[in-house]
Amino acid sequence: MARKETITKNDILNAAFEMAREEGISQVSARTLAARAGCSTQPIFRVYKNMEELGEELFARAIEFFGTYYEAFPKKNDTPFVNLGLAYIHFAQEEQQLFRLLFLSENRHGKSLYDMLNGKTGAVVKEINNAKFYGCKSPSEMFMKMWIFIHGAACMSLTDDYDLQEEDTIKLLEECYSAFQNI
Repeated sequence: MARKETITKNDILNAAFEMAREEGISQVSARTLAARAGCSTQPIFRVYKNMEELGEELFARAIEFFGTYYEAFPKKNDTPFVNLGLAYIHFAQEEQQLFRLLFLSENRHGKSLYDMLNGKTGAVVKEINNAKFYGCKSPSEMFMKMWIFIHGAACMSLTDDYDLQEEDTIKLLEECYSAFQNI
């Protein structure tokens, strides 16, 4: 009689995701993952060819997590790119390890920053369309200008160099949008 599988592919992926979320992707190795999942390394390599294949699925799970985070984030502002900016900065503050994995790692598994941000939510397209609706002459260019500021603020939060309150962040994002309109 064949032995019953006790550790599933989903169990392994969930354990890897929680490790990456809490400790960072660099801490996810076959041995540390096996210890976390409560198994040997054999079940990991039974369901994944190698750690790279697991890494690809883990990355996809992190993108999905960011999309869910963004969808749930309160959208309170009409100024284009402010809601996306706030969500991104908060994500960097609250999910530092996943932010590093998604937005600061060299290996993005073939995904562009645009692909990751737009994801299943269409967040970037919505913001660009919103900018167009509010009269922006070059919404894609506006996105790039705003994104440089937004990404910089999010990165600063990782090193505790960004300590603005949400109201101050909103004001700054609105002022940037307004200033970039006049360039």
